[in-house]
Amino acid sequence: MGDYKEYKDQSGNTTVIIQHKSNGLGTAGFVLALLGFLLSWIPVFGWVMWAFGFLFSFLGLFKAPRGLAIAGIIISFIGFFFVLFLATTLMALLAL
Repeated sequence: MGDYKEYKDQSGNTTVIIQHKSNGLGTAGFVLALLGFLLSWIPVFGWVMWAFGFLFSFLGLFKAPRGLAIAGIIISFIGFFFVLFLATTLMALLAL
């Protein structure tokens, strides 16, 4: 959950300070991957957001907690296949 430190004052009272760990890269990667997936129909903007989401999620895998980083990677893979599908559909339509 988090690191904690205990301090005792002169009267014997104990103060506990809890520090919650966070993973900024994993959170940013998740948000960018999700936005990239939702905006993937915009040709360049959504794809760039998806790529940064994948990059930040990948880098976030090396820090704890990893939950949002893993979710960002999964969303990025789904988004990649969706973008691949859009690209092949677009190429097929242009070939007609």
